[in-house]
Amino acid sequence: QVQLVESGGGLVQAGGSLRLSCAASGRTFSVTNMGWFRQAPGKEREFVAAIRWGVGDTNYADSVKARFTISRDNAKNTVYLQMNSLKPEDTAVYYCAQTKPWGTNYDYWGQGTQVTVSS
Repeated sequence: QVQLVESGGGLVQAGGSLRLSCAASGRTFSVTNMGWFRQAPGKEREFVAAIRWGVGDTNYADSVKARFTISRDNAKNTVYLQMNSLKPEDTAVYYCAQTKPWGTNYDYWGQGTQVTVSS
């Protein structure tokens, strides 16, 4: 059973930075796509960023481009989300997600970590 454990959330002032981490279990991390999603109170879950296996190309939601950076360390089975220039509208529960090996759908999800940005 795949387990994803997020960490690094917290309270930060607007303009500040946080780095989220997501540690994954299993032996096939290097051939899975990883993503970050978020859900703000009263809103639907939305895509934030993703990184593919292999070359590691990335893509981002327009709302976070140039502020957030997703990266992965396959040796540590970990994906990161570096968040800079945080805004109050970035406040949400952030979820890590993983596909099956060579898959495209996000089949596994973490429990989430709260990020709160104060104005």
